[in-house]
Amino acid sequence: QVQLVESGGGLVQPGGSLRLSCVASGSIFSIGAMDWYRQAPGKERELVATISSGGSINYVDSVKGRFIISRDNVKKAVYLEMNSLKPEDTAVYYCKMVVYSTRLRLTGVDYWGKGTLVTVSS
Repeated sequence: QVQLVESGGGLVQPGGSLRLSCVASGSIFSIGAMDWYRQAPGKERELVATISSGGSINYVDSVKGRFIISRDNVKKAVYLEMNSLKPEDTAVYYCKMVVYSTRLRLTGVDYWGKGTLVTVSS
């Protein structure tokens, strides 16, 4: 059983910053790509940032220059540093990881966190 838990969301004023964390636990051998998604009310879920096992990073255009994704393989964690926040960043943020179990090390399975709410408002 694998579980991902996000933290760090909350209410912040426009222009402010937050750092989101996501930590994985369970029967994990290794973790491939780690991603952050977000879903605003009435909107489709979108990929915000991804970081591969080798450290390659991609961002959606709307957050480039403002957000920074990073990972810690020892802690089995992914982080999203969000700066210069805008009201349109308001959403539930979800982490996703490609997890390789201790039994089937060649098969990666997607796991999702439950989400953490980020509200950007004055």
